[in-house]
Amino acid sequence: MVETQVPLSARLHLFCLLWIAAFVSIFFWQRNSLSGPSDFGLHRRAATVGLSQFPRLRPRSFDLTEFGAAGDGITVNTGAFERAVARIAGVGWRGGGGQLNVPPGRWLTGPFNLTSHMTLFLAEGAEILGIQDQRYWPLMPPLPSYGYGREHPGPRYGSLIHGQNLRDVVITGHNGTINGQGQSWWKKHREKLLNNTRGPLIQIMWSSDIIISNITLRDSPFWTLHPYDCRNMTIKKLTILAPTFDAPNTDGIDPDSCEDVVIEDCYISVGDDAVAIKSGWDQYGIAYGRPSRNILIRNLVVRSMVSAGISIGSEMSGGVINVTVDSVVVWDSRRAVRIKTAPGRGGYIKDIRYRNVVFDNVRVGILIKTDYNEHPDEGFDLTAVPTIEDITFSGIHGQGVRVPVRIHGSKEIPIRNVTFRDMSVGLTYKKKRVFQCAFVQGRVTGTIFPTPCENLDLYDEQGRLVKRSASNNTTDIDDDF
Repeated sequence: MVETQVPLSARLHLFCLLWIAAFVSIFFWQRNSLSGPSDFGLHRRAATVGLSQFPRLRPRSFDLTEFGAAGDGITVNTGAFERAVARIAGVGWRGGGGQLNVPPGRWLTGPFNLTSHMTLFLAEGAEILGIQDQRYWPLMPPLPSYGYGREHPGPRYGSLIHGQNLRDVVITGHNGTINGQGQSWWKKHREKLLNNTRGPLIQIMWSSDIIISNITLRDSPFWTLHPYDCRNMTIKKLTILAPTFDAPNTDGIDPDSCEDVVIEDCYISVGDDAVAIKSGWDQYGIAYGRPSRNILIRNLVVRSMVSAGISIGSEMSGGVINVTVDSVVVWDSRRAVRIKTAPGRGGYIKDIRYRNVVFDNVRVGILIKTDYNEHPDEGFDLTAVPTIEDITFSGIHGQGVRVPVRIHGSKEIPIRNVTFRDMSVGLTYKKKRVFQCAFVQGRVTGTIFPTPCENLDLYDEQGRLVKRSASNNTTDIDDDF
């Protein structure tokens, strides 16, 4: 037998083909592992959010101590943070930006601003502490879609970590902590000693391509993480903490007039809503006209003993559309998922999907409320009523729930096209009306527990009509629960 010798050029060609095939396989595997299943039901644009959101390796890195900082919990390091950010801003986008490393220690600071093309990296054991003296906190104009400081007329306090008109910003680390030390703010708020609205822990405004991951946020003076009118944002692997009582309005994550957002793999236990999707308040939000849309919330464990696990509203006057809430556990909470609005809000809430949601020891599982009458001033238009439609609940399970469903539409704000399928919730309440409805139209597909209200059409598992509702306006809301 004559042994055939493969030419060197052919072997090199074969090696290159195999290498390219391996690279392509790894790329698609990695892309699929990031994007998850392809049946999330989002529009194509939202489904691809986050695929390119790898934290960038910056060509330049700086240590906070290079700028005169001391991590003793006593020295005020505001100037050091500002000098470090200025150095990174000097690198600029052509230089690839820079990374500011915060080493282990307790780094006391007043509010400071971020810059574009920047990574703020908190090492394990690093803790940024917000200074409690309110004189260090600057005042800012009200948000244009609120026209009001939210708690008081006029200016509002800025956030501890702030950014405006930025691009390509990363806040991450080895589970370092940003601590707002909000206790003094909460006390002054309760005692009515503040003349301006408290500031968030982190607020990013009018920005894009933002990643916030792998850190702990705790004890914010007000809302914890507030992205405002931002695009293309990934928020993942955060732990967000505040006392479940006595920490007023310490929402966890509040995307506000934001587009293309993924929130995933987080644990949140706070003194108000764990997640609240917003888009402006009454006439100011209507005039600003920026909806929150294309938002994916998945793989969260949340708790809110005062408010709700996942909320939409009540400030939603710019509209909320195309939201998916998937694989969320809400435990030991007053309400699990809630939509709240009122006459005067205007706007719309539509194309909302909740699936694979678990309730564990909650007072009300699903709540839609249309009389949340809190307004910035007397200038709102009572005839500006919101539209609520196309809301789906599937794979809803749990135990220890007092009232599984309470959908409170009204003659002015009827709720249209609500769908329930695959629902089984264990009850702690023996009253007859635990699935409560008013002014709602929709359907139930298959068998669900508890027995649905009479407002909804009944369909079997094959989608065939079994019984048409006699009236969508039947009211069986029981306020005694």
